[in-house]
Amino acid sequence: MDFISKKFGELSATEVYEIIKSRAEIFLLEQAIVCQDLDDTDYDSLHCFFWDGKRTLAYLRAFECASESGVVMIGRVLTLKHKSGMGSELMKKSVEEIKKHFACDKIRVHAQKQAVGFYEKMGFRIVSDEFLEEGVVHVTMEMYL
Repeated sequence: MDFISKKFGELSATEVYEIIKSRAEIFLLEQAIVCQDLDDTDYDSLHCFFWDGKRTLAYLRAFECASESGVVMIGRVLTLKHKSGMGSELMKKSVEEIKKHFACDKIRVHAQKQAVGFYEKMGFRIVSDEFLEEGVVHVTMEMYL
């Protein structure tokens, strides 16, 4: 299993297909979140993922916050193998890649409420009240670098 970090234009067609397939599997099929996943943000994102040669097993994307300089947003965080430690490894390696690719001092995520404990273990802190995003309760969390 390889950790890969690429800008959109560097991804192969197979990698793009497998990323989209994994996002659909988790967010659409498993969590029943119906939304426009392909939102053009992918073009300007750093895509970080674990790849086993055939599948995207864990994934997130990172991109500069349009409304605040020095802030990178992460989103579409997923793992196909829950409770395996893969999510923690993905986050640790991705934070290092974010530091290399972006001039930022803060990383922000809109975390599903049920994932708050995971993000807290990674060093994020809640900075907002609860809100609905695509019908799911979220909070904004931030990590200072």
